[in-house]
Amino acid sequence: MARSTLKLPLSLAALAGGAFLLIAAAGGLRIEKVTAVAVPPPALDVAKAKKPQTAVFAGGCFWGMEAVFQSVKGVQSVTNGYAGGAAGTATYDQVKSEKTGHAEAVKVVYDPTRVSYGTLLRVFFSVAHDPTQKGGQGPDRGPSYRSAIFPQNAEQRRVAEAYIAQLTHAKAFAKPITTRLEAGGFYPAEEYHQDFFWRHPTHPYIMRWDQPKVAAFRSTYPQLAH
Repeated sequence: MARSTLKLPLSLAALAGGAFLLIAAAGGLRIEKVTAVAVPPPALDVAKAKKPQTAVFAGGCFWGMEAVFQSVKGVQSVTNGYAGGAAGTATYDQVKSEKTGHAEAVKVVYDPTRVSYGTLLRVFFSVAHDPTQKGGQGPDRGPSYRSAIFPQNAEQRRVAEAYIAQLTHAKAFAKPITTRLEAGGFYPAEEYHQDFFWRHPTHPYIMRWDQPKVAAFRSTYPQLAH
């Protein structure tokens, strides 16, 4: 299913106490505060390494996921793409059919001396998407918009499993976490999908669904943002 489009005029405003989303509604503008879910840091993390490491996450439309992780200190690059399916069907026109097994995903290359895998997991669960949604994210429905982590090695898998268990035990969310740990290759998306958030800041979808994520990240984790 292709992602939904919203045609209401929207904007973000920085007001006292955080970021707010201004939504045009009947009778005038409605102000909606942008917040992130408060989750504890992981009790277990991946051992520090000296060389750049890679993480792969899926959580709905990759435009917003990309922008959030690009805003994290220590992240060197973020690539939008497709994970969990075959190379031959890793194109947007095929993936949006919801028959290829792919999830829209982001490949995050990061400097582990500046940001840890556990910290990226914390951002993923608290603000990059809603890990309790089933069948998609927000207005985008279908398995290609599922919540999933694609560990790149056994240690990442162990840490991700432990963090899901930690969040579940802490009852960090009102609903069960639906995030799955999956295996499979990552295939970069088409060039027009890369840096979409930054190249199209007034796109209705970006303004309604993705700008709030970035605003929530910056207001919730100012020490992590650059």
